Amino acid sequence: MNIKHMGMIATKENEIKLYYSSETPIGKQAYAYVSSSKKKVSAIDVSKTKVPGSHWVEIAHGLNLEVQKLINRNHPDFIKQYGNKTIDLDQHDWLRILESHPETLAFPIAITGTKLIAIHTPSDFVKYIDSDAKIG
Repeated sequence: MNIKHMGMIATKENEIKLYYSSETPIGKQAYAYVSSSKKKVSAIDVSKTKVPGSHWVEIAHGLNLEVQKLINRNHPDFIKQYGNKTIDLDQHDWLRILESHPETLAFPIAITGTKLIAIHTPSDFVKYIDSDAKIG
């Protein structure tokens, strides 16, 4: 068995780890698309499972993003809590938002081996399957 450790998140080449929210349309669609892969799927529904801050940091780093970019600032729960003005928070504060309001996750993230895919539309994962025959 070929297990890779990206850091805190253990991944396998023959497995897709999906971080998503079952409470969002894109999360539901991403889950359906990823589940259609021939690889084993390990789905982490952030609306039901608490994801540690260290995993969010690792995911953001793997996607070459700041943690704050993982958060949908237009989500009603975010606006209710913080308003719709630009706010200036440090990484720790953004992590607390993801931990206490996981429904604000901006998009699902698929991880296979050491490759991370931000799923903004269902076709993002489909394109990835088409470009990497090992997944499909």
